[in-house]
Amino acid sequence: MAKFVYIIGTADTKLEELLWLKSCLRSARVDSHIIDVSTGSSNAFHENNQVDINTTQIAAYHPDGIDAVFCGERGRAVTAMSVALTYFLQNTVDDISGLLGIGGSGGTALITSAMQAMPIGIPKLMVSTMASGNVGGYVGGVDIAMLYTVTDLSGLNYLSRTILANAANMIAGAVNNAVEYNHARKPVLGLTMFGVTTPCINQLIASLGEEFDPLVFHATGNGGTSMERLVENREIVGVLDITLTEAADLLFGGVLACPETRLDCIAQTQTPWVGSAGALDMINFSGRDSIPERYAHRQFVEHNAQVTLMRTTPEENYQLGVWIGNKLNHCNGPVRFIIPEGGFSALDAPGQPFFDPQARQAFAEGLESTVTQTAQRQIIKTPHHINAPEFSSLVIAQFQDVMQHQRTVHDSTPGKSL
Repeated sequence: MAKFVYIIGTADTKLEELLWLKSCLRSARVDSHIIDVSTGSSNAFHENNQVDINTTQIAAYHPDGIDAVFCGERGRAVTAMSVALTYFLQNTVDDISGLLGIGGSGGTALITSAMQAMPIGIPKLMVSTMASGNVGGYVGGVDIAMLYTVTDLSGLNYLSRTILANAANMIAGAVNNAVEYNHARKPVLGLTMFGVTTPCINQLIASLGEEFDPLVFHATGNGGTSMERLVENREIVGVLDITLTEAADLLFGGVLACPETRLDCIAQTQTPWVGSAGALDMINFSGRDSIPERYAHRQFVEHNAQVTLMRTTPEENYQLGVWIGNKLNHCNGPVRFIIPEGGFSALDAPGQPFFDPQARQAFAEGLESTVTQTAQRQIIKTPHHINAPEFSSLVIAQFQDVMQHQRTVHDSTPGKSL
């Protein structure tokens, strides 16, 4: 069965660019279809054989029908078209060899939202005027590549032809040299890491790597989200959520914030989970000039010219304990939270700038006062630092315990197996 790269854009404003991309892909020996996601209902481009899948065909995939898309209000129409495109792509996923989108701010939001619903491994490239800024919202937790247009997408010129041709060749390279996406032979383990918790994660991988296929997620805002997407898809059998620093950014305005839904999928899926307070001693900002005025008096470490770390206070650590505790209270599967009383990161150690036993104690108080502990849901304290070998050994022991409990539950349920 033939597969196609879907070239997605608004033909009412970017038809020249869409046709140019299709011609470039043809030169690269890649079959493609142009999808029009204009929110006007005209299908003249389709009737003239300029687009392959017209806007009405896409709109018909909206659960509420085409009238939900062609509603006459641009903002609502764009959002509805994105929903319709998502349903269309999900229903034709077996026909897709790659996704190539072009757009300005509205088109980028429309197209990437649908791309995020596609399986990881399908090549996805978004050519966008928005690609030089913060693209976290567009990329989400999946493998979307962003290419900046430099100029606006307003007709073809020598520069736009070059950039769009490069985009076509990028997606062609991925399609023509596709690697089969095979599920791991070993059960997959998810781990969260930051630079300041790397020694801990390396020790865990060294001990568990023979039995599990470890996937490490950088806790930079979308790292935890990416991991949880795979948890929801049942591709990850257990989680070592050692580095929850994204929660500190969420609560206190840092630039690497997780969504409010972080940890919800652990409760929903009852995936075996061992967590800790990795890098909760810090909130992440960009350069020093990005620090909000209300934080001017605080303690900072300049990690590099683009990253400034701010020490969390005891009050903030208490709030973090309460926030995490409330999340854990919704978890009825096997979960363990280990508090490393010796320090939460490489910077929270004797002689280091973020060493603060009072802040760590405040976190423990917030967590313990919130969590309702059960046989399944437990808080464990250790005097060791998070990067100490003794801490890693404890994590492994607790992980083996929650995995064994999960196996016992599955073995006792008819028809269930791991």
